[in-house]
Amino acid sequence: MNEVYLLLGSNEGNRMQWMQRAIDMLAAHGTIGRQSSVYETAAWGIEDQPGFLNMVVLLQTAYTPIRLLTEIHIIEQALGRQREVKWGPRTLDIDILLYNNDQVELPGLIIPHPFLHLRRFTLVPLAELIPTHIHPTLNRTITELLQDCPDQLEVQRYTGN
Repeated sequence: MNEVYLLLGSNEGNRMQWMQRAIDMLAAHGTIGRQSSVYETAAWGIEDQPGFLNMVVLLQTAYTPIRLLTEIHIIEQALGRQREVKWGPRTLDIDILLYNNDQVELPGLIIPHPFLHLRRFTLVPLAELIPTHIHPTLNRTITELLQDCPDQLEVQRYTGN
């Protein structure tokens, strides 16, 4: 089984419900393992939009990276994802952060995620789960990447308020 760390994010409608539905749908494609806490942050990229909830989940799956990406796109579309504006508002976004310790470079898919080390909203929940994991291309731990992350957006544990 492949160990895949996925980032889930939502900033439209009932954000928690979108992420829970995504987890339920992902479970049909493998086994959901550990899950980080849910974090809230201001939007990254295009800042004039509602804040995001984000979390990281571990999916153990037999799928290849490209097959998993295909299934992720199906889940996003089923949950109302519109791909009209890059970094725009969305009901749900699922990013493949890490796939085992593999490095993948295909059209439309780069693993490890090319922005992983540049986004606090990704590193904070990932560090909660695997703080000492060595990034396959940067050869630094997730904690070290978080300490040196240039992104200064505040990432706070979501309390439901």
